[in-house]
Amino acid sequence: MSIAIQRSDSPFLYQQVINMIREMQAAATLRPGDKLPSLRSLSQKLNVSIPTVRQAYAELERQEVIEARPKSGYFLRASAIESMQPKRVSLAKKPLLVKRQTLIEEVFDAIHRPGVVPLGVANPAAAHPSDKALARIMRQVLARAGARAVAYGPMDGYLPLKRHLALRCLDQGLQVNPDEVLITNGAQEAIAIALQCVAKPGDVIAVESPTYFGVLELIESLGMMALEIPLCPDDGIWFDDLDNALKNHPVKACIFSSSISNPLGSYMPDEKRQRLVHMLEAKNIPLIEDDVYGDLYFTEKRGTQAQTYSRKGLVLSCASFSKTAAPGYRVGWLMAGRYGAQARRLKRALSCSSSLLSQWALSEFMASGEYDRHTRALRQVLKCNKDRMVGQMQAAFPEGTRVSDPKGAGVLWIELPVGNDSESYFHEALKNNISIAPGALFSPSNKFKRCIRVSYGVPWSDEVENAIQVLGKLCV
Repeated sequence: MSIAIQRSDSPFLYQQVINMIREMQAAATLRPGDKLPSLRSLSQKLNVSIPTVRQAYAELERQEVIEARPKSGYFLRASAIESMQPKRVSLAKKPLLVKRQTLIEEVFDAIHRPGVVPLGVANPAAAHPSDKALARIMRQVLARAGARAVAYGPMDGYLPLKRHLALRCLDQGLQVNPDEVLITNGAQEAIAIALQCVAKPGDVIAVESPTYFGVLELIESLGMMALEIPLCPDDGIWFDDLDNALKNHPVKACIFSSSISNPLGSYMPDEKRQRLVHMLEAKNIPLIEDDVYGDLYFTEKRGTQAQTYSRKGLVLSCASFSKTAAPGYRVGWLMAGRYGAQARRLKRALSCSSSLLSQWALSEFMASGEYDRHTRALRQVLKCNKDRMVGQMQAAFPEGTRVSDPKGAGVLWIELPVGNDSESYFHEALKNNISIAPGALFSPSNKFKRCIRVSYGVPWSDEVENAIQVLGKLCV
């Protein structure tokens, strides 16, 4: 034990503050994701001036030890590791039929087992639930609307909700008529409809590598073929690989997470997204944009939807409230560009309509401003959880482990050291009551055998921290 600040000429007072923070970091008194005291609070605790603390924090920020978050304060960052990001994979030689349903069923079964720590599901909304606000709003809707609220809704969706979604597009410079918004049962149905609008069985669909396994399961169920395009961990598709793929294969359509990808968490900058749209539309190739994580960004601003840059109507944008607010409500939407009429026919054939009560409640949630307040808070919680989990993995996992640095959403992509197999690792983790998603799910060509996806979109707890320690020990 020692006095935090010694009033002597050397070192300077601000340097003593820096040393104190560093020592607290080394002793794990402060851990990645923890919030530091405010400038005023720490100056009072240490009996030093606010400018002294500000100078110390500025230097720690320059050293990338802490980071300032607007209107939130200063937070301890996870320490950087050289060559931390997963390695680039090679371009697929040919399109492949997808065969992943059995393993997907095992993963979903594991998620819902009693007593299992659910790190295998991408459910970031769970980190900061909106259930109380939505329950209050739903009661109000039922009190006002009565039986109307539980009746069949319009086939293409509840008009007030469609208006709110159309208005949000204006923030990105995109003018959308509410009639162009088609409400679906989650983003998965939106992507399924979009796929059937632009392709048929046997067609080649370009996907990111790694890509969300739900996309692969849809491609499998529709009898299409997947062609993997390598994904940069930082900023999306590698254009040289995409260009080679388009030259050498009859790609009918592309499905890309053009904002924030799952599972890597890469963020495509707006200028690159614009280039992608122009590149595909020059070849008359439709782009199905999976924008489900668009509102869960850690960057300074939200990525602009790819549809904003479309000039031919060949971009079909899919999103939902499942990752941000209400997974169980199953409310998503599709803006299908030139394929709008066909998309509405498919929606009518597939499910007739979506839950009117859920749509009504979400419409009120948006109108009140609570949705925006909620997503701001959720992003802060997720960013803290990410830093905590990365920091703990750095300590718990063996040398040679690589961990992604997601720019949003709620999952980490982990490349385990040589000698590990993700499917075996999945079963060993499950024996310890921990669910993870094995990397083999995210590729039709058996890539990523040493990779796993782990969710930090969970309420943080000792149970989660213990699970990370166990996962580290399971590595060979």
